[in-house]
Order: sequence, then C-alpha cells, then structure tokens
Amino acid sequence: MDLRVEWLGRMRYREAWDRQRASHAARDAGEAPDTLLLVEHEPVLTLGRHARDEHVIASPDELSGRGIEVIRVERGGEVTYHGPGQLVAYPIVRLRERPVLLRPFVRALELSMADVAARYGVSAAPRSGYPGVWVQGDGPAPRKLGALGLRVERGITYHGIALNIATRLEDFGLIDPCGMAGLDVTSVARERGWQGSAAEPSTEGIREAGAWFAEAFAGRLHDAVDESAQQRASVPGPAAATVV
Repeated sequence: MDLRVEWLGRMRYREAWDRQRASHAARDAGEAPDTLLLVEHEPVLTLGRHARDEHVIASPDELSGRGIEVIRVERGGEVTYHGPGQLVAYPIVRLRERPVLLRPFVRALELSMADVAARYGVSAAPRSGYPGVWVQGDGPAPRKLGALGLRVERGITYHGIALNIATRLEDFGLIDPCGMAGLDVTSVARERGWQGSAAEPSTEGIREAGAWFAEAFAGRLHDAVDESAQQRASVPGPAAATVV
C-alpha cells in the first residue's frame, strides 16, 4: 500500500495543524492515500488534550515576548516544544486497511526515529513505559532524543513524532518536557558534539533527516503489519478480529 510523503519545509504550527486535519479528512473520504507529512516548526509549545498547564514553566509575558504560542491539541501526552532544528513527522494512516494494530504502529514510529539517529552515529532506542526514543534509556542518565504523541480518529492516525537533530535545547527549559520535571532532553548535535554552524538549526538538514525517516518508516510499517498479523493469529476466535 502506498505511503505518500510530503515535505512542508519550515512552517508555523497552526498552518501544519490545518494541513494535518485536511489530510485526515481526505483520507477518511477515500480521496487520498496514507500520507506522511514532514515539517520543521517555528517555536511553539503544544499540550496534549489532558496535559496540565502547570508544566509550562515560562510566564505568559516571557512567551509572548519571544513570540511563542501555547496551543492545546487533540493528541495524547503532555507539553512539548517544537522549533527549528527538530524533525516533526505526522503520519496520516488508516490502520485497518493495512491492517496494523496501534501498538506495533507506535513501535514502528519509535524504531524509525532510532534508525534516523543511527544514520548520524547516535545509538537510541525505545524505553519501556516511556514513549519516544532515548539515549542510554536503561542507564543511570537517560536522555530523551525523540517524543511521540498520537491521535486516532475514525481509525486514522494523526499528530506523530518530534526528533531533535540540532534543536536549541535551552528552549526545553520553558517547560517540564513531557510533564517530567528535570527531564534531560538531548539532540543529535549534543550527542555527536557538533560545533559551530553544524550545531545550528538548518532547514535543509531537517529535510535530509525527513527523507531518512520516510525511508525507515516505510520499512518499519511493513514490519508492524507482519507483527500485527502474528498477534491476531495468536488470539483464538472473535478476539482475533481486533480493530483500532
């Protein structure tokens, strides 16, 4: 099954949010295939539908002075930061038609982020009980490299992942990232010790990372379909027809 990939460049969050919802509606109407939207955002804070406002540490005046909007959206999860130097990917996928179960789909997204990190020479992996991908997730000093927050409506996913390539990590000090005070957020640039211009946000660099993510996700999604089939086969009777 096809997966259309669209690179949106650097775009303000609300504009990309509108694109997500339009793509979701088109997929629901059967007017578009599954689509992966790839984008780099201007600085913004987003909160999941049940996120707590107190995890935004910065004052309204500070955020206003820096032109950073706070937006509550439909996805799960707590508050997160998006900004230059970060790859954001929004998969608009009808799960039933592939067919793929939600947990294998989430794992495909996480492993795809890890695959991109590996292209840069950074070892990252999912961490049990904590969405996203982590560097040394099982070690004494785990560092979060990529975040994940999805929404599924009418069996179609939207929202998605954010992977820090050369993100300005000091901006995560505006919040308790993912609702976790003191969370150590990292980036590829930090892990690789990039200096000078290499450590600065680059839209062209994010475009390249997006191409790698799209390639990885296509393969990982195929694996998730196989994993879903195995899970269904292991459940006898009507329960095997699990849908999401």
